[in-house]
Amino acid sequence: MPDAPPIPTDPVELEEMLRDGKRMRDTLANPLQFKTFIQNYHKNVIARDDTIEVQIREQVQQGIAQFLKVDPKALHRPDLTPGANGQARNSHARKHGLYNKAAPGAAVDKLWDKQVDFYRALSLKCNALGRLPDGAELLEKLGETEKIRNSFGTNIPADGGFLVPEEFRSDLLMVVLEASLIRPRATMIPMGTQRVSLPAVDSTTDATSVFGGIVCSWVDEGMQPTEVQGRFMQVTLDAKKLMAFLTAPNELVADAPAFGGYLDGTLPQAIAFEEDYKFMTGSGAGEPMGFINCSAAVVAAAVSGQGANTIIAENLAAMFARMLPSSLNRAIWLASIDTFPQLSLMTVQGAIGNSSPVWMNNGVAGAPPVSIYGRPVYFTEKVPALGTTGDIVFLDPAFYLIGDRQTMQATASPHYAFNQDKTAYKIIERVDGRPWLQSAITPKNAGSTLSPVVQLSSTRT
Repeated sequence: MPDAPPIPTDPVELEEMLRDGKRMRDTLANPLQFKTFIQNYHKNVIARDDTIEVQIREQVQQGIAQFLKVDPKALHRPDLTPGANGQARNSHARKHGLYNKAAPGAAVDKLWDKQVDFYRALSLKCNALGRLPDGAELLEKLGETEKIRNSFGTNIPADGGFLVPEEFRSDLLMVVLEASLIRPRATMIPMGTQRVSLPAVDSTTDATSVFGGIVCSWVDEGMQPTEVQGRFMQVTLDAKKLMAFLTAPNELVADAPAFGGYLDGTLPQAIAFEEDYKFMTGSGAGEPMGFINCSAAVVAAAVSGQGANTIIAENLAAMFARMLPSSLNRAIWLASIDTFPQLSLMTVQGAIGNSSPVWMNNGVAGAPPVSIYGRPVYFTEKVPALGTTGDIVFLDPAFYLIGDRQTMQATASPHYAFNQDKTAYKIIERVDGRPWLQSAITPKNAGSTLSPVVQLSSTRT
């Protein structure tokens, strides 16, 4: 360990040290040594002249700022230290991709430090709990929250309830992203109103034009190109109401740490599950329009004689060939978990009797993630079962639009489970989803139609 640097005895010597990059690097390299330096300087100088304290604060800030410009990696940053998975432990960078400072809930962030306190306050408001040590403070904060909600007027749907702070909403969605298949890969559209219309190209063929009517012509000098008119349309996102409902024993609600763990562990998972399910299979009536069986999907034909409830290598090759070529670097496979036995054993026979697996991994520890033709496979129970159209889907999620209303509301009631001494909670979010393309596209070579959503026919005999 290098010798401790000499302690300055006056502001001039301190300034000289702060401007000396090497001395500052040696001092800051050891946090304990830097703390000792500050304490000793305080004893030697500040005690004799209390007006110097203000000067030191300014000079230290300037010196550290200059030092970081020269060597930003010299200081240890625990909040940015990579975790075991190579990602930063600091969740704020990820969360702030979801946090919207303009959302109505951002106005109440300053009132609440812990999510569990917000829900405990709801229980107190509806008289589900007795007296709590911090009850008066919680109810006062809830009253301020209600005033802020009312100030937004028509910007917040009239469902009653209390506006969930934006910090808590974005924290919840961050966990939802980790548990979801579709939301983190789709195209997200923040919705400032109940309905948002987005422009879309009315494209059905690339054989004679591209992007809904653009024609490029090779013309000689003085010749007039073919007159064309582009076709455009609108895709409308209309926020649907998703309600999460749960009950909790009042003893658990009164125990802040335990109740906080219960909320953090269950609520995001439930919302993520239901969102994913409807983004995949929703009908569009009072719920998102799922991409399975949507109008833009193409269905690859099965092979005659392959057998009912089967998936063979020829099916996967046929599906791959129907994906938009521009989407191949983003596309993923979604498969029902009951397709696993067939996919895991599927091979392609070689010319001399050898065979190779269709997918990678083969159960080897440390092998690459499961993939088919180089694209990742995700098994889920949210798509139809084996033998049904949609049991395996080849999808480019970027062509799926998700509109997020960016408000959540919560209410509590002691009446639903009164005889069980439980509090019922209702949390409402508004979200919509639908495919961006409205039809499959005929390629330039006039071959089979292509789409960012490819499914396998259920007709397998």
